[in-house]
Amino acid sequence: MRPQILVVDDEPGVRKALDRGLRGEGMDVTTAADGPAALRLARTGSFDAILLDIMIPGLSGYRVLEELRALGNTTPVLLVSAKDGEIDQADGLDLGADGYVVKPFSFVVLVAQLRATLRRAAAGTAPRGPIRVAGLTIDRGTRTVRYDDAEIPLSPREYRLLVTLASRAGTVWTKQELLTEVWGDEQAATRNAVEVYVGYLRRKLSEAGAAGLVRTVRGHGYQLGDAR
Repeated sequence: MRPQILVVDDEPGVRKALDRGLRGEGMDVTTAADGPAALRLARTGSFDAILLDIMIPGLSGYRVLEELRALGNTTPVLLVSAKDGEIDQADGLDLGADGYVVKPFSFVVLVAQLRATLRRAAAGTAPRGPIRVAGLTIDRGTRTVRYDDAEIPLSPREYRLLVTLASRAGTVWTKQELLTEVWGDEQAATRNAVEVYVGYLRRKLSEAGAAGLVRTVRGHGYQLGDAR
């Protein structure tokens, strides 16, 4: 089956070039020129991935992405922008983007990133039952997390980190393994980002009464185990 790709960009030349190029790579393409149209199309859930420019009229790419994730739409999104600052990229990734492509970009690299995103999404379509570790329950269908009776609000990145750790509870994950699994092909991410987000996750778990659930194994990495 040919991947269904939504391309969102307000420049006609860019839309035309990506439409032609991606079709040549065996993908079916739908295009949109502004934020409201992009959101309307993306909400259908009929796309395998979205290439989403940030600077578009009506609604910014950031806002479109935020609205989609708030609705529970998990379609992979690659943000595309001329902004190459670390803060810009971090903002997009924290809103739930699956990657960030800086203009001007190499079409070959763009296609490689898109295919990698599609592969990760396909791998994630395996059984989606809840994960339970001690008093922690992760509902992957609704993307909600609870510890005993308390719901724990997590950002998309924190949620992905927790799911990764919980998928092999008791196993030690190195920083590099977590970086690859949670951040994928994102060039801007470093091992320091893993430390920062583990800290965020620990703080929220602790506030819910699950202090000690994420443990540091000195010299090796992190693991999820029974709360102390």
